[in-house]
Amino acid sequence: MAHRIGVIRGDGTGPEVVGEALKVLEAVAPGCERTEFDLGADRYLRTGETLPEDELAALAGCDAILLGAVGDPRVQPGILERDLLLKIRFSLDQYVNLRPVVRYPGVPTLIPSHSDDDVDMVVVRENSEGLYAGAGGFQRKGTPYEVAVQESINTRHGVERIVRYAFELAATPARRHKLTLVHKTNVLTFAGDLYQRVVDELAAEFPEVETDYVHVDAACIYFLDAPSRFDVIVTDNMFGDIITDLGAMIQGGMGIAAGGNINPSGVSMFEPIGGTAPRETGRGTINPLAAIGALEMLLRQLGDADAAARVDRGIRHATSRMKGMRAGEMGFTTTEVGDLVVEGAA
Repeated sequence: MAHRIGVIRGDGTGPEVVGEALKVLEAVAPGCERTEFDLGADRYLRTGETLPEDELAALAGCDAILLGAVGDPRVQPGILERDLLLKIRFSLDQYVNLRPVVRYPGVPTLIPSHSDDDVDMVVVRENSEGLYAGAGGFQRKGTPYEVAVQESINTRHGVERIVRYAFELAATPARRHKLTLVHKTNVLTFAGDLYQRVVDELAAEFPEVETDYVHVDAACIYFLDAPSRFDVIVTDNMFGDIITDLGAMIQGGMGIAAGGNINPSGVSMFEPIGGTAPRETGRGTINPLAAIGALEMLLRQLGDADAAARVDRGIRHATSRMKGMRAGEMGFTTTEVGDLVVEGAA
């Protein structure tokens, strides 16, 4: 079946890495239909628009979305992030942020003692609530008595659906049947209590899945000291945002970290995590593997397991030949890395 994929190439190096991902897509699933969306800094600076409603509706009509990255020094921070990225996530109810943390062969990392088998986890981050819900405000702003309040909103509905997704993932044959809740229940006694109670209640429906709990600060230690402790992690929005970037570093850096914003029954969006890297734009030095990894996640979400497996094989073929993962240190150009993945996926 031909899939309809919405493509947002984005800003900075986004178009370069998306170009390589699309090259790989053509190699493994040539029948996919692609629709390009002109969204990002250039569009905003040209027209003042971030995401018009008709284009949001068109994105909602795709089977999945592949995003390069958005962000530009010419645009005030927060505009594109809030009015484009967060608008897509919230409007399409992409309530799961999914971040695989995988050690690929040949990839140097900050912790050389880690083996490939030590680093193999998935972080399931709640993507629509918590501190990112935007609740709060100022009183007496700009005065010596200013008060800023940022509220963490956690609903039973939101917590239950993210925890259920994590349990279902942990129960699949591809995982090791272990679920760890990462939170701060000893201090955040309301939100943490809600998360823990939901985990305890749903555990009865998944007797094959072992459950565990780790404070978020301890989890940061275990990521470095004993990452094999983790299989599937479920956590809230803020904690997930932090530990997934740490996870990227133990797998080899942002250049290889991919993520998905998932609506299990709707349209999901997949992206590289490292941002737009404007200083590398147009130099052919940026690593495209994170965008190609995002493509693998996209294909897997759409049920095309064979094409996704070919992409994974291609990534492993590339990493085993590259000198490094950082921009300018790969031993290959951006285009040549894409070619390596195509070669390995054949």
